[in-house]
Amino acid sequence: MPLRRSGPARRTVPLAAGTLVSLLSVLALPLALPGSATASDSEKRPAHPEQDWMGSTIVAHEGSSTGIRAGGLEPQASSRRAVSGVDVSSHNRRVHWKTLHKSGVRFAYVKASEGTSYTNPYFAQQYRGSYSSGMIHGAYHFALPDHSSGSSQAEYFADHGGDWSRDGRTLPGALDMEYNPYGATCYGKSHKSMVSWIRDFVLTYREETGRYPVIYTSTNWWKRCTGNSGKFGRTNPLWIPRYGSSVGSLPRGWEYHSIWQHTSSGHSVGDRNRFNGTYTRLKVLAKGS
Repeated sequence: MPLRRSGPARRTVPLAAGTLVSLLSVLALPLALPGSATASDSEKRPAHPEQDWMGSTIVAHEGSSTGIRAGGLEPQASSRRAVSGVDVSSHNRRVHWKTLHKSGVRFAYVKASEGTSYTNPYFAQQYRGSYSSGMIHGAYHFALPDHSSGSSQAEYFADHGGDWSRDGRTLPGALDMEYNPYGATCYGKSHKSMVSWIRDFVLTYREETGRYPVIYTSTNWWKRCTGNSGKFGRTNPLWIPRYGSSVGSLPRGWEYHSIWQHTSSGHSVGDRNRFNGTYTRLKVLAKGS
């Protein structure tokens, strides 16, 4: 990931055209090492961030009512052109990236942060390793909307692994919006305040990196906690979890999904995904306009 610079306009430093500069930018370590981050005085620390990964709350809340099951089925829709991917966090520990690449996996998202006090201690191995194996990679943030503001979490994410570079192999950061693992399903927020929180995160991340983040969420959670808001479909790519034979209905505002998390029990790494398009289109998402 690219190095950051201080100052009021904290935007990503443009990369030089040389391959060496791009490679060094992507492989640079986060400025704050895992374990060195400190929470703001107003934020409580998450009790078990190592147990909070992308989709960790989905099966528990939706499995019995939607027919979702942990194992899932191999996706049928768009199977000829969909690109295989994985998402990982600290619970996966050290990942064997070369093995995954040989099996056909072509992109990976790595958990970077949660709230404003946690960074994934395995981030460097997972983020660097996926890139070094030949994959397109990106980072994601597990949101805790009742802990601190959307803008402060977006800044923390961008500063601790979630930044973006125009190297053609770094995907925009992803915002993981799902059921609260610590309490009230919607983090004690009304529809209006939840939409406002997400907007603050989205706009701050855009200001920090130049890209709109991908939004990961289930249709059920989105309806329940945002009132099925349609405000983000034109700007933010959708990543939807549904462990079955099809994606199912989408949240309001999105006409199509960009990524589908179709199972949580894949070989080696559980969470498996499909990009809804060709590998060329995946590279377009990575590079941006």
